[in-house]
Amino acid sequence: MNNEYRIAYGDRQISYRIAFCERKTMEISVLPDRSVEVKAPVGSSQDLVAAKVKKRAAWIVEKQDWFAKFPQKSSPRLYLSGETHLYMGRRYRLKIEALDACEQCNKPVKVSGGFIVVSARQDHPHTVKKLLDEWLREKAVLNFEKILDFYKAKYAVKAPLQMQVRFMKTRWGSLSKNGILTLNSKLIAAPKECIEYVIVHELCHLVHNDHGKAFYRLLERRMPDWEMRKMKLEGVKC
Repeated sequence: MNNEYRIAYGDRQISYRIAFCERKTMEISVLPDRSVEVKAPVGSSQDLVAAKVKKRAAWIVEKQDWFAKFPQKSSPRLYLSGETHLYMGRRYRLKIEALDACEQCNKPVKVSGGFIVVSARQDHPHTVKKLLDEWLREKAVLNFEKILDFYKAKYAVKAPLQMQVRFMKTRWGSLSKNGILTLNSKLIAAPKECIEYVIVHELCHLVHNDHGKAFYRLLERRMPDWEMRKMKLEGVKC
C-alpha cells in the first residue's frame, strides 16, 4: 500500500490507500474498520484514482456508516468455559471438560445442544484454542466443499478448481488465475447463506474476472438476494 490520500465529500473527509497491481479495472473496497482501499491498474495516475473515489463517495460513506453500527473490536478470546463462539451463524457457549491422564477421547471437540464441548487433559487456554481451531478448520473444509460441489453442479462448472482454506485478514474469498479458490477459515462463523454468497461470488469470476457491470449482472441472475447476504456477512464478528 502507498501513503494515505484524502478527498472532501461534503463536510466529511474520505481517506483511502492505493495498491497498484496487474489488473484492468479499478476496485474500491470499504473494510469493516471503515478504512478504504483502492486497487488500481499499474500506471494509473493519482488524479484518476481520486476522480474514481469522488464518483463513489456516496457509496463509500454509506458503507462506512453501515460498519459504524457494529463494534469494531471483539473482546480478546480467553478460551474459558462460558465464553461464546460463532459456528455456522449460531452462537454457542464453550464448555471445557478436563480429562484424567488415563482417559481417552476420540472426539475432543463436539457440539452438544447449545454448547461446543472441548475435552482435554490440560485445560490451559492454549490447549483449548488449538483443539477448537483445528475442529473449526476441519468443519470449514467439510462444509465449504459441500456447498462448492452443490453450486458447481448447479452451474455446470467444468473448469478445474482447487479449494483451500486459510486465514485472510481482509477478504472472505479469492479466485486465482490458476483456478485456486481460497476461502477464509473465519467464514465458518457465518450463516450458511453467507458462505453460499462468497462461493457463488467467486464462481462468477470464472466468467468475469473483474467487478464490472457484466459480473454483477451474472451475480444477480445466480443469486438475486446477494446484497442481503453480503450485508448479513458484513455484520459477522468472529
